[in-house]
Amino acid sequence: MTETQVKPLFGISPPLINSACPWATTKSELLDLYSSPHTGAVTIRTSLLEPFTHDPQIHQYTFFDPKSNSTLASISQGRSEAKPGETNSLNTLGYSPISLDSYLHILLELAHDEEFQHLTPKPWIISVTGSAEEVGECCKRISGQHGKSNLKLMMEINLSCPNIAGKSPPAYDEQALTSYIKAIGSVKAGGGKQDILVGIKTPPYTHSEQFQNLISALEFGSALLGHNPISFITATNTLGSCLVVDELGNPILGSSVGGGIGGMAGDALHPIALGNVKTIRKMLDESRFESVRCTEVIGVGGVKDKASFTRMRSVGASIVGVGTALGREGVGIFEKINLG
Repeated sequence: MTETQVKPLFGISPPLINSACPWATTKSELLDLYSSPHTGAVTIRTSLLEPFTHDPQIHQYTFFDPKSNSTLASISQGRSEAKPGETNSLNTLGYSPISLDSYLHILLELAHDEEFQHLTPKPWIISVTGSAEEVGECCKRISGQHGKSNLKLMMEINLSCPNIAGKSPPAYDEQALTSYIKAIGSVKAGGGKQDILVGIKTPPYTHSEQFQNLISALEFGSALLGHNPISFITATNTLGSCLVVDELGNPILGSSVGGGIGGMAGDALHPIALGNVKTIRKMLDESRFESVRCTEVIGVGGVKDKASFTRMRSVGASIVGVGTALGREGVGIFEKINLG
């Protein structure tokens, strides 16, 4: 390596990935994302230890035009083709109907495929959620597969889904955040398996106390454990409590929380995502703990072209994720962003 070459952060090059989203669910979708030379890593849709029960009557998505709050979707689960102006998405989805163990099996299957072995190696970011204890178990299982058949695995803890009835996203609560950090620290301290990089996915924060809760939890974990077990923050998830209605005022989607209320992403999320990335990066840099200052930020929210990618990087994102634009335009969006 020459002096002018810089080793890619986390081995992710280019610094462009997909976010944990509906369009990173199946084996074929994951292979398409991995096969693209314009993705530096592939994030898998958030899974649980047990399969999430998908109900098509309440777990849905659509694209919509933020100017008119309307959609041309003719089916309740939305659709993947792009319509002019529909640059936002609304979803009432839960987690992946595929369990963590099933995803680990899929990755091993792919790793043993001869054609797959000729592709440029890149990390898999496995998004998971559950209780702190369950996430600790997820970490153990992922660590146990890391390195097998040359698999490069990372873990993202989704603490920010707004669509689970009766469950407030843990990333809003300092004590809840701390419990997850302690669980990961305990697994890492146990040793015996390959150590993996672990991150936290946060919701769109809207006031200073929420940002401070995140930083305080990281600092408490660093003081308690002697190091920070969290390597990155993914900011942000969708914005909850959003609604799209038809011309008669009826909700476009069904939802588990009722009334078609769901999580919004796309163009309208971009400004708040930029603000979250900038604020989190600044507060990380100001921490008295070096291990907290070293935490990286993956910026997600409304990235759809070179300009929005550049904006996200300019406010402190080391790596940039894409969700809604992937759903609208397919895997080709990454080439569009990379090449401008």
